[in-house]
Amino acid sequence: MTARRRDRHGRGPRGPLAWPAVPAMTTRRTRFDDLVLDAADKLRPHLGNRYAATEFAVQDVPPTDPAPWEEQISPLGRLLRADATRVDHVVVYRRPVEARAQDEADLADIVREVVTEQVAALLGVPAHELDPDIDPEA
Repeated sequence: MTARRRDRHGRGPRGPLAWPAVPAMTTRRTRFDDLVLDAADKLRPHLGNRYAATEFAVQDVPPTDPAPWEEQISPLGRLLRADATRVDHVVVYRRPVEARAQDEADLADIVREVVTEQVAALLGVPAHELDPDIDPEA
């Protein structure tokens, strides 16, 4: 018996709806990860040798604390300082950031600001020193 080259309706084998090179195949999560990596790459020169091993990560939502929230605003990012077992981590929370963004350009701006603020906290400098586009009054 020979292998079937077409489906039962004679139209050929089924394939993906969009090929990998088409933007429709890029998920929101992948696009968000790319935004975080782009923002991190722009700040790498500021990290120097001492903080060169800093890792950047994305989590969907912030962890829930056992104590009730004092503020009703969920955090957009977090800096986890290095200890004996891990290096410094900058974590960006995807769902709260996406909830605040109006469009793709706004999303990119918020991600850039969150990453810059966390790196500034790591280095102990104001965020506007790392990125002059960030408003020092905000």
